[in-house]
Amino acid sequence: MQTRVLTGITTTGTPHLGNYVGAIRPAIAASRRADVDAFFFMADYHALIKSDDPARIERSRLEIAATWLAAGLDPNKVTFYKQSDIPEIPELTWLLTCVTSKGLLNRAHAYKAAVDKNTETGEDADAGITAGLYMYPVLMAADILAFDAKQVPVGRDQIQHIEMARDIGQRFNHIYGREFFVLPEAVIEEQVATLPGLDGRKMSKSYDNTIPLFAGGAKHLRETVMRIVTDSRTPGEPKDPDSSSLFTIFHAFASDAESAAFRRALEEGIGWGEAKQVLYERIEADVAPMRERYESLISRPAAIEDILREGARKARAVAAPKLAELRDAIGLRAMSSVTMRAGSAKLPSKSIKSPRFASFRDTDGSFRFRLFSSEGDELLLSKSFKDPKAAGVVQKQLKTLGGDAATLHVLPRSLVLELDGEPVASTPDYVDEPARDEALHYLREALDLLASQEKEQAS
Repeated sequence: MQTRVLTGITTTGTPHLGNYVGAIRPAIAASRRADVDAFFFMADYHALIKSDDPARIERSRLEIAATWLAAGLDPNKVTFYKQSDIPEIPELTWLLTCVTSKGLLNRAHAYKAAVDKNTETGEDADAGITAGLYMYPVLMAADILAFDAKQVPVGRDQIQHIEMARDIGQRFNHIYGREFFVLPEAVIEEQVATLPGLDGRKMSKSYDNTIPLFAGGAKHLRETVMRIVTDSRTPGEPKDPDSSSLFTIFHAFASDAESAAFRRALEEGIGWGEAKQVLYERIEADVAPMRERYESLISRPAAIEDILREGARKARAVAAPKLAELRDAIGLRAMSSVTMRAGSAKLPSKSIKSPRFASFRDTDGSFRFRLFSSEGDELLLSKSFKDPKAAGVVQKQLKTLGGDAATLHVLPRSLVLELDGEPVASTPDYVDEPARDEALHYLREALDLLASQEKEQAS
């Protein structure tokens, strides 16, 4: 049994060693587990909230995609795509917006922080705050709910967004009367490695203290490592490994045996310049093969685009049926499918030819049935039943169910009908998604007609 795990990758800035150790490396390692169905997406719609520089957005998407692939992300084993390649995401964002309370969004940490900052400086509370920032939690909810992701790895600062996604999904489920969405769980990354930067503080672009992962090549990596701030202890004087940024970074790349040897060297008085050279060589041993793959990838942007488009195709195979199901549920159906409901029109006359069931015995001795439309088209084929009475019970339930109450799961080319949480019947495979969507409407119509006629007969 696989658990679907979804990870968003912000497409701003250039990846550095801290990003690799703290996020990229552990996420790729987790994606290789047999029990994980991993979805990785480039959050380029989210990036628009933070940057209005088209060149930066474009370049960052390319660099970050190439970085993850060079670091070992296998697009054949995961679903790797650009957020902007999935039109179902902005569509779902609007559907969720229409059930999300303004009060919930008012409590979002990022929005509140922006308002507080304006208030402190005497500005209007909403000065400079875009609707994009305000609606960010709904877009994030759509990213997650579109794919029925069960787990979303996040830092503690992102827990609120997962809780909001759950709240929004629950509200939609409640309003439309069915469990349309899997409610996600936040997976807190307590053990995320945090590397110190050049000045000893947490490595961060906001502190301008980062060590590049690939940018500038080996020469620039060495030059940057040599700029790491150390104390004034001279060669021969013992150094304290536990307070040294050099040792912390070294340990993030080295084995336990290598780390122990480097610790001894520091305690025995290795000079800082020599220690930095040792650190550079250890990082370079891991980074060089990845850099070679990175440079090959980034020189072929069309190849990266092909990988992401294939990932989008896989992602849309999940999201498109989900949106078709949601559109049907909220009433955005094809006009040809609209039927007059009880209370606004008379019940169908007995003279109208009804859909019909046809029972049969399968070659293995089990019992099944088909539901045909009044025109003779097959609408459903049941699962196998050992007992003909069990098949009859299901038929009886279907006669009174009605289209609105039917739980129909939308697959890429077919539909599955559930009763009490168990699949009991499925449709034929259709030639394409429009044909499948049309069949969804006809099936609901047929179930409505069966239910109305059953009700009329009972009265």
